Amino acid sequence: MRLCLSGLLFLLVISLPSGTGLFENDGVEVRTCAALGGRCFFGCRVGWKWVAYCHNVLSCCLKLKRHSPPQVYET
Repeated sequence: MRLCLSGLLFLLVISLPSGTGLFENDGVEVRTCAALGGRCFFGCRVGWKWVAYCHNVLSCCLKLKRHSPPQVYET
């Protein structure tokens, strides 16, 4: 009985991520930071907007094109 359940669980697990799952799963679309047009940092700089996570630690940031804060232009 235990072998039968583990075999069923194995079939369910290998079928879900591929997009042809048991419950009409289309899979997961993962968009990288480069596809979003951003860059990865440890924290977003001034004048950048946080979008997503990169590699579970870094932050994916987009540069603000309009309405950037005045601190961006300080040298």
